[in-house]
Amino acid sequence: MSLRSPGFRSDGAGEARVLPVTCRRCGSDRHLIIRSVTDIPDCPTDVVMVAYTCSRCRLFSEHPARVADLSAVLGRREQKGDVLIFGGHYMHCGQPMAKAGSEVRRLSAPLSTEGAAGDTTLDVYLSTRVLRCVCGFQMELPE
Repeated sequence: MSLRSPGFRSDGAGEARVLPVTCRRCGSDRHLIIRSVTDIPDCPTDVVMVAYTCSRCRLFSEHPARVADLSAVLGRREQKGDVLIFGGHYMHCGQPMAKAGSEVRRLSAPLSTEGAAGDTTLDVYLSTRVLRCVCGFQMELPE
């Protein structure tokens, strides 16, 4: 781990330490909603990239964190959130969401915002995958 990498700080002895999983504004970890957890190449396995939002301050943070620090936040009963992205898997209700199909969506926009462009529009077709949770929640992601 390089001390020059964002999210790392020196421990005073020239060793790299990761930042704690706490809100920089209110100084607490009690109101954090974990948004994503991903692997960091060339780092020890006990260090991951974590992204979170403080529900009290509305401050978003993303930085390397120790798995043990992250586990303390995720293990709380009151930990809730929308969707957690964990290592490329989308989770809701604490369980991985399953692929429930695919869709093609059409997005349309006028070619011009000036004057009378008539019925001329630009259409874009987007292929998406539908993910569904056991609770019934579902979302679409671009393929």
